Amino acid sequence: MRALIAIVLSCFAVVSLAAERAPDLVLRGTLSGADQHTYREVPFEVPKGTSRITIDVDYTGRDEKTTIDLGLLGPGGFEAQDGFRGWSGGGKHRFTVSATDATASYLPGAIGPGTWKLLLGIPNIRAASKASFTAKVWLSGDDEGFGPEHGLTGPLSTEDRWYRGDLHMHSAHSDGNCLNASGTKKVGCPLFLTVTSAAKRGLDFIALSEHNTMSQVSELREMQPYFDTLLLIPAREVTTFEGHANLFGVSRTVDFRVGSKAVPDWNALLADVPRAHGVISINHPRRPNDETCMGCGFTPRRPVDMHGFQAIEVVNGRDTERADTGLPFWESQLNAGVRITAIGGSDSHIGSDDARDAFAGVIGTPTTAVHAKALSMEGILDGIRAGHVFIDVDGTRDRTLDVDASVGAAHAGMGDAIAVAGGAILHVDVRTKAPPGARVVVTVDGKADAGKPVSGDGAVAFDWTSDGKAHWLRVDVRSAEGKLLLLGNPVYINH
Repeated sequence: MRALIAIVLSCFAVVSLAAERAPDLVLRGTLSGADQHTYREVPFEVPKGTSRITIDVDYTGRDEKTTIDLGLLGPGGFEAQDGFRGWSGGGKHRFTVSATDATASYLPGAIGPGTWKLLLGIPNIRAASKASFTAKVWLSGDDEGFGPEHGLTGPLSTEDRWYRGDLHMHSAHSDGNCLNASGTKKVGCPLFLTVTSAAKRGLDFIALSEHNTMSQVSELREMQPYFDTLLLIPAREVTTFEGHANLFGVSRTVDFRVGSKAVPDWNALLADVPRAHGVISINHPRRPNDETCMGCGFTPRRPVDMHGFQAIEVVNGRDTERADTGLPFWESQLNAGVRITAIGGSDSHIGSDDARDAFAGVIGTPTTAVHAKALSMEGILDGIRAGHVFIDVDGTRDRTLDVDASVGAAHAGMGDAIAVAGGAILHVDVRTKAPPGARVVVTVDGKADAGKPVSGDGAVAFDWTSDGKAHWLRVDVRSAEGKLLLLGNPVYINH
């Protein structure tokens, strides 16, 4: 049963902060002038249980115009129905294939055990020349986490800072739509337009979260090198009759049928998320779950261990001023002792970054800001896991929030824990960039104060006296009229 419902992470072409692991196989060979205009098949064995093959090829002789083209054949070669797995010529030196996705030029499909062949074409090698090639091969199983050996590129930025993004959107790969080129009717919105809209918005990262599918992943592989300042994170919206949840960083097929014999409840689905190195977040938990929005609200039929989730989509689109905002749901989890990160997502279905659009779900509204060590998938997901997150409700490009809580030499930021003995004073420094008249509102265990005005330099400081018990303390920023502008994550006291 566990194997049927496991959520496991198949290695996807995105960035990791971890070091590249050693290849499972290294294939070597030599070429001479006699190999001009020939093809060579380099066989290697793929064991049962392999879910992804990644190959990186290098060769000598380029200074003498030697050229090697690349392709891949599965068991049975050209004669087999699915034996031809792609041809990239001389345009790529690294590629990957799996059941769910593949590098552009290659075909996704089942990775069967047996003899596979790296296909080399030699369009040019001079008669007197010699060259050697080396092919590193990684063979990944379902339980292997992300690794840079499967990536398209290194981190888009190695700066340790706040990065701004949108964690929830849809394209034609699910139910996203936009006007066709002639402007006459709505059609499935091409993924490229959705990503372009996010880039125009100035975002650092986005998660493409289609409903129960990862068909978009191969397109993301193709687009990531082009969008070299916008990190594309693989995600899906696990859409069930008992609620929705975004699953980030897991590319393998997931059985989403919560309530079925195969997946009896949410706990079964959540069981392997940590092993899969993924992050899963409950979406719009207080939406209705009826004919107006079937399955949208989080209404599990059986008790759920909320520790299985790493985040909650507290802000969905423009819902902070509505009765069904996720804020009370999140605070109830915090009060129950669950340390869980608040994130936001536009839930865009229209492929638009136009803030004048009358519909909810404009890309980048809200914006989720994540403090990460690098602009990479693992960097962003690690920041979410740690709670180093605030939400810019209006999706601006420049509003900021930093919180530093200290007692003695100990310091904690949003998402961190700090020990404060009874009677000791916790000093909190807040730095924010917000509109004139804004106020910093402090919430402790769900109870908010009246707020403190933000000074001209954006600084606010206050002290809080501990009773030695466990608490959570959150800093938000509201406008002069009381509208929520920036939602912080808590500092956890004595947790």
